[in-house]
Amino acid sequence: MKHCLERFKKIRMVAMDVDGTLTDGKIYMGPQGEVMKAFHVRDGYRLAQCPQHGIITAIITGRASEIVARRSQELHICEVHQGVQEKQLVLKQLMEQYHCTPEEVLYIGDDRNDLSCMEVCGISACPSDADPFVRRQADYVCTAKGGEGAVREVLDLMFEAKEGRDCV
Repeated sequence: MKHCLERFKKIRMVAMDVDGTLTDGKIYMGPQGEVMKAFHVRDGYRLAQCPQHGIITAIITGRASEIVARRSQELHICEVHQGVQEKQLVLKQLMEQYHCTPEEVLYIGDDRNDLSCMEVCGISACPSDADPFVRRQADYVCTAKGGEGAVREVLDLMFEAKEGRDCV
């Protein structure tokens, strides 16, 4: 854990998946399509603070959802990329655009389509209920499940490390 804390201090960009990471992974569908996703307010609170501290926030998700677009706007997430098949390509483009080295990027995801992003960033994290293979690959496995404050848990560690506080 201590090696992760030192790496958290360098983070300038936080990129993440949505379903299973910011939500519990359930997709509620009605006759007109997707009708609901549940986001945890604690995740949102910390995400909204990132831009104020110079942290670039990004969503890279395989699904396209108006719900995600609206929630991202509320939280001032500066980069929202939906319907992405090759997540790593988007992440690399963002890293180039914002002049971030891999060590300056944190990626949070829960499933195998997130692994390519987790491989190119300085620190990777996942919710406690992520795919077992993803949990084995992640630098940090949260105690919280997806949609239940996992993103907040990781961001709290990052902010505390940046502030020089002991977060172990």
